[in-house]
Parts: sequence; C-alpha cells; structure tokens
Amino acid sequence: MANVVVVGAQWGDEGKGKIVDWLSERADVIARFQGGHNAGHTLVIDGKVYKLNALPSGVVRGGKLSVIGNGVVLDPFHLIAEIEKIRDQGVEITPETLMIAENTPLILPIHGELDRAREEAASKGTKIGTTGRGIGPAYEDKVGRRSVRVADLADEETLIARVDRALQHHDPLRRGLGIEPIDRDALIAQLREIAPEILKYAAPVWKVLSEKRKQGKRILFEGAQGSLLDIDFGTYPFVTSSNVVAGQAAAGTGMGPGAIDFVLGIVKAYTTRVGEGPFPTELNDEDGNRLGTRGHEFGTVTGRKRRCGWFDAALVRQTCAISGVNGIALTKLDVLDGFETIKICVGYELDGERLDFLPTAAEEQKRCVPVYEEIEGWSESTEGARSWADLPAAAIKYVRRIEELIDCPVAMLSTSPERDDTILVTDPFAD
Repeated sequence: MANVVVVGAQWGDEGKGKIVDWLSERADVIARFQGGHNAGHTLVIDGKVYKLNALPSGVVRGGKLSVIGNGVVLDPFHLIAEIEKIRDQGVEITPETLMIAENTPLILPIHGELDRAREEAASKGTKIGTTGRGIGPAYEDKVGRRSVRVADLADEETLIARVDRALQHHDPLRRGLGIEPIDRDALIAQLREIAPEILKYAAPVWKVLSEKRKQGKRILFEGAQGSLLDIDFGTYPFVTSSNVVAGQAAAGTGMGPGAIDFVLGIVKAYTTRVGEGPFPTELNDEDGNRLGTRGHEFGTVTGRKRRCGWFDAALVRQTCAISGVNGIALTKLDVLDGFETIKICVGYELDGERLDFLPTAAEEQKRCVPVYEEIEGWSESTEGARSWADLPAAAIKYVRRIEELIDCPVAMLSTSPERDDTILVTDPFAD
C-alpha cells in the first residue's frame, strides 16, 4: 500500500491540518516526523474545532495509530496538557492509539526560558521571530549530545546524569543572560513526576512502523511548519531548528526512504509568513490587508498577524524540487474570490539580473524584487466547491497556470476549512 508524506511548501500555515485530516481517514498510521509544539494545526470536523500542537492530526480519528517520531522535540508537560484538552472534547487517547519514539528528545522548562531570554536580548534585525517555546534550544541540546530523551525517564541514574550534563551547558549561558541558575533538584522532581505519564506511550517506533509496513498498512507522515523554514533550505537564519523537507520523514521516524511512495506539498493559493525574514511578494497595501482579513491570517500558536502577499511560483517550484513533491494540495483558493486582477511571482530581479530561484545569501534575498505575471481574477464564489464544474473558468485558469509555473500538478484542491470541500484530482494513496 502507498505511504504518503505531507509537507508544507511555503512558510507554514498552508492548511496542512485539514489535508492531513482528510487523508488520515484513509491511513492506518499517522506519524509526526519533525518540529515541536510551536506548530499549530487547526481541524474542523462536523463543525467542531480542534487545535493541535504536539499531537499528530490523526488523534481525532478513531481506530488510527498516531506516532510522535524521534525527529520531533517533545515538551512532556505540554503534551499531557494537550491530551487532557482533547479528552475534554470527547477524544480518547490511549497507548494503543498514541506512541512516542523512545529516542525522542524532550523540551525542558529550561529550554523555553533560554529561548525567550535570547530573543529578548537580541537587537532589532537579529531577532528570529521564535515562538519562545524552547524548540531551538532543545534541538541544540540534541546535536550537542546532552538531551534528556524519553527512554531516560525510565532510569533514575541515567536521568540525573543527563540533567547534570545539560546544566553544565545551560547555567553558564543563563549567567551571561542574567537568568537565575537552574534549580537542579526541582527540575529532576518535575521529570520524575511526569515520567509515568509519558513512559506509558513510549515504544520502539521504528520497529512498530516497519511491522505496519510489512502488514500493508498505509502510513501518513505528517510534517510541521513549511519548507521555507527548513534549517538547511529555508530563508536562514529566519528558520526553524529542524529539517522540514520530505526527506526528514525517513530519518525522523526510523524508516528508510524507500518507504515513501508519494510526497504531497501543501500550498496556499497566495503566500503568508509569520515572524521575521525575507518575503519578496509581501503586500503592505489594501490587497495585503484583504488577503489577511478574508483568510483569517492569524497564527494558531502565537495569534500573531501573518504577513500576506501574492503567490510566489519561483519559491514553490524550488521547494517542490527539494522535497521531490509528486503533487500539491492547493488551499484557500476561495480567499482570492473577487479580485479583478491577481499577480503571480515568476522570478526575481537582483541587481539587474533575472533569477528563477531565491538565492541562498540572506543579503541577496533582501534585495530580490519580484517579477510578476498578471492573470484575470473572478467575481464568482469558489467557496465550498467540490468539483471542477463548480469553479469559475478564470479560477481554473489560475490553477492551471500555477501547475505550469511550479512544474508540479495539483493533486487536491481545497475550497474551505471544511474537510469535504475538497476536489480530488490524484489520490496520493493510490498504489
């Protein structure tokens, strides 16, 4: 059976939650493979709204196994609170429906404290726009080989050794930033208390997924954020601290790349970004305000207003190539209803030179001026359309032009937050 990776192909907030939920009904396993609880997914099911951060989107679907892979950094205190919140909405979560990889690194309270202190100390122009939830410092500790991992919670001696190693690094940093030293005993006590709640979900996820694959089960790999926030291929340094591209699905769950059969890139019909960093097609005018208002562009996690701009085909072509995207799910087409003219960025001008990709150097990214192609808009509504016949001719022309410019076909088209308001062109799970 086919296994599908879902990745955001812009700066995040592309509408992955709805698409993952739509696909998860057909999957047997839904696995998160990177990121932390800085990513927010909003699901609307039968008029009921679920807001998820750490939990895979599949938890709201009965009979599915949800997995948090080793590529994720996990705040155990947030996870337990999120589980309780979802239970209050009538969703039962058990060790049979949720598994956490034993080698998943933990986000500790000290990570969030360091994250916020560093951002506060940063001068204007050097702020990253972090959510302050400790994701970056937790990934730093992972590669610095000083993480407390899920499996460490099961052994007192190991847990204390891991905490002491982390404190050797963190306490000097805190002194430099004017933060109080870490209360070692209190931190260890917190971890002891939460350990039983986390360990009941711990499992050798790589082994479980390998067995599921041999049984012919369908696996949906769920990414967080967007490819332009990837630590290697995003608009560095204004990026997240993990690999967001599709290749991380293998490393972040313990499955080989041969397990991936289809990569679905989620793409908004215009472009948005939260936080700092370059944004060539950003609109600081009435059109930008209109996109933000109609699209309800506020961050699920931060509540921050998203920056809005026209669709950037050059960027999406770039991210589709890097992730090996087989097809895109185009979302929020209905937000463009009523625009007389719509612009699409087809490339950039940089110091008099024409480019068809965004350069790597941050200073060059700042100087890139978008080159636009104009296309006729439409006055009819596309909201709730469930077939091509429901779409205005001009809207179809817009979709087809996007396909040409990004060199990738549209596999799915979303026309509202409701999961059934979706036009399926290519089934990602088809064998």
